[in-house]
Parts: sequence; C-alpha cells; structure tokens
Amino acid sequence: MNSKQQFEPTQWAEHVWQSITNKIDLTSHRIGDSFPYVSLDGKFNNEEADWWTNGFWPGLLWLIYRETGNERLREIAESVEAQMDEPLQQFYPLHHDVGFMWSLTSVANYKLTGNERSKQRALTAASHLAGRYNPKGKFIRAWNQPERIGWAIIDCMMNLPLLYWASEETGDPRFKHIAREHADMTLRDFQRPDGSTCHIVCFDPESGERLHSLGGQGYGPDSAWSRGTAWSLYGMALSYRYTKQPAYLEVAERNARFFLNQLPEDKVPLWDFRAPKDMADALDSSASVIAASGMLELSSLIKAEDSTRAVFYYEAAVKILQSVYNNYGAWDDPKEEGLIMKTTANRPRNAYINVPNIYADYFFAEAIGKLRGKVNLFW
Repeated sequence: MNSKQQFEPTQWAEHVWQSITNKIDLTSHRIGDSFPYVSLDGKFNNEEADWWTNGFWPGLLWLIYRETGNERLREIAESVEAQMDEPLQQFYPLHHDVGFMWSLTSVANYKLTGNERSKQRALTAASHLAGRYNPKGKFIRAWNQPERIGWAIIDCMMNLPLLYWASEETGDPRFKHIAREHADMTLRDFQRPDGSTCHIVCFDPESGERLHSLGGQGYGPDSAWSRGTAWSLYGMALSYRYTKQPAYLEVAERNARFFLNQLPEDKVPLWDFRAPKDMADALDSSASVIAASGMLELSSLIKAEDSTRAVFYYEAAVKILQSVYNNYGAWDDPKEEGLIMKTTANRPRNAYINVPNIYADYFFAEAIGKLRGKVNLFW
C-alpha cells in the first residue's frame, strides 16, 4: 500500500470521527444512562437491564472517552454498567450474550481505568457464560426457554472474547478451553463451503448429536442471513487473534469473501443474501459495518505474512464504510439520534425494519477508530 492510499482513508476517518463525537455529545444529554436499542421516530427507545444490546451504548461512550477523557461520558457509561448488576446477580434472565454486554462495559472500563469492580463484573459474566457450556455437544447454549436447551447460534462467536480475556486475566485456562471448543463446533456445524453460515443449530442436549439447523433471523435453514455472516467473520477473526489457530483465520476469510461477493453497489445488503423477492424490503447496514470492522481486524492480523491480502481487506472495509457514511448516515439530521440508517433487527418477525440501532452505531464508530490507528479493542 503506498503512502497516498494510507493517507486518504485516515484523513477521511478523522472527519468522520469528528461527526461521530459531535453527534454523540448532543444525543448523550437525552439518552443518558438508559439502555437504547432502536431509534423510532428519531429517538432511541429504552430496554430492560438484561437486554442483549445493552453494552453497545456504553461501549460507544468508552470509544470516545478513550480519546477525549470526557468525564461526563465516563459517568454515563459507568452508571449503565452499574444498573446491569441486577441481572448479573439474578442469573435467570441472562443468556449467552453476556459477552456483548460486559465486554463493552466492564472489560472496557477495566482496560481504560483499571476499575477493579469492573474486572469483577466481567469475570462474573465470563463464569456465567462458561456455565452455559454443554460438554456433550461442545457448544454454549444460547437462550433460556425449555424448548431451546440444545440451541446454539452464530452470534455467540462474538461472545467468546470475554472467555479468552478471562483466561488471560486470571491465568485459568478453563475459559479459553470452552471458547475454543465452541469455536471448533462452529467450524464443524455452522459453516458452509461457500462461506455462508447457519443462524441456529439444534443439538440433542443429552447426547450432543447435531439434529438440524433453523433459519432464525434468516429466511430459512439454507439461506444466508447477512448479519450472521458478519458475526461469523468478525468472531472467527477474534478467535484467531487469541489462539492463532489457522482454521479460524481460514474460515473468517471465507466468510469475508462470501460477504463481499454478495454486496450490491452501495455495499449494504438485504437482511438475507438469499431473501425471496417478496421479502426484499429490508436492508441491514449493521451487517455491513460489523463485517467492515471484522475485515479491518483481518487486515491487521495478516499484514505481516501477506501484505496483498491485508490490503485487499483493508480497502474493502474502507469502501463499505465510506458508502455507509455517504448513503446511510444521519449526520445532518438533528431530529435523528441514530448515526446509521436502515438496519433490520428481525425480518421474519417484522421487528424493527429499516431503522437505526445502537449496535450498528457502535461497530461503525469502532471501525472508524481502527482506520485512525485505535486498534486496542474491548473484545
């Protein structure tokens, strides 16, 4: 990559970062220490304390605090984190997404400030996640309903970094052993040769036998939920970062190539790459920005061994982020709190279609930070 290619995305990212920080500084006054999920009629709603996306708002605030030292944003992030103590101690309402929830709150806080209470919270969440491991099927159980005892989902690849971090922090390898068993299971039971993935795989919880897959938030068992591909891409890259297991990198790159090959010209896919024409009404820009941040991670991981591949993923990520910013950003709309438009939470259930959501905003900001050289992650 020549100096001009390196300079232009960085210069552009500096401009975008200023747009992000300006908007968050404004919206944080109203959102405060609540649990925003989706923006409806221009304002974020407020979820319960156990909702799976509750780490993304404080995570976004920590990204900005990391550079600005803005104490007001830190206080908001720490208040959100403290409110999550109730579900953390109750046990029952929690699920496998404790990685999303406490990596971006407590691990972030601990890494940036050395807060010992945050470290304890994150280790408690890691213990909870490890406790969901089924040793027969070698998977981490996703949800709590009785009929879903044997269910695992592709999203969980993004929860595994909490376990890797816990092993590094405590010196206890049990956490990383569980993470690797789940990642290996995902290689075996979720991944397809073309680079697409299943969303849900059902196992017999007693024998561990794989029974079948379900469409979940995708169109069907054999379809290709676009955000699921992005979760897999990024999650496998993170597992490779912690373990240096070549199979994880290979699959992350396969996911990335599949994702890129399916994208339309504006780089924002339908909610499912194989959605039928009568359901081609829902876009998901969150899939694009998650995948872009994952590709930047891939580029960083492989740049020492293969600069050509590293440049390929870097440039692909930049093109995605620039298109999302230009075509789907809400930077100039004072009536909209979200940063990124046109995400879809769950098209099969007609839930929150073509609206802004908080995790798209987080991953966009995280990716822009990477372009600016801020590569120390909370994952």
